[in-house]
Amino acid sequence: MKSNIISLGVLSCLFAAGAANAADGTISFTGSVVAAACTVSTQTAAQTVNLGTINSSGFTSAGTVAGATRFDITLASCPSTITKTSVKFDGTPDATDSRLLALTSGQTATGLGIAIYESNGTTLIPMQTASASKDLEADATSTTMTFIAKYMSTAANVGAGTASASTSFTIAYN
Repeated sequence: MKSNIISLGVLSCLFAAGAANAADGTISFTGSVVAAACTVSTQTAAQTVNLGTINSSGFTSAGTVAGATRFDITLASCPSTITKTSVKFDGTPDATDSRLLALTSGQTATGLGIAIYESNGTTLIPMQTASASKDLEADATSTTMTFIAKYMSTAANVGAGTASASTSFTIAYN
């Protein structure tokens, strides 16, 4: 008799637990697939951006920037169905400041990474985050997206040495 009562108690707890897991909301996913995408121009698909030679004493605290250099990514042959584009820089984030691109292994400079900004030079684009969307002009089949790269210190003292990095990038279509 006791085991029947315990079994009934366990069974009723199982049904009560199911009632506590009611749905609280719904998430819908939307999107689209395009038949063709823009192509990255050969001049900007693989490029070298020279940030110059910077004096390490110019970095006085974490967050100091130097070496601002413009670079472009040009898209061509865009189908008319694409009206907006953005870029995500997929490089390895810096260990101290994940917004920055980490220097390539073997580089000898210390205490800095590379920051990539929108064309205004003030809006930082964190690594692995999409840039602001750029509208394609009506009937345009190409567009150029401009960015600014800068060294940014991650420490009060920056050690002198080589300071190169590289990143792949992904184009997103909105």
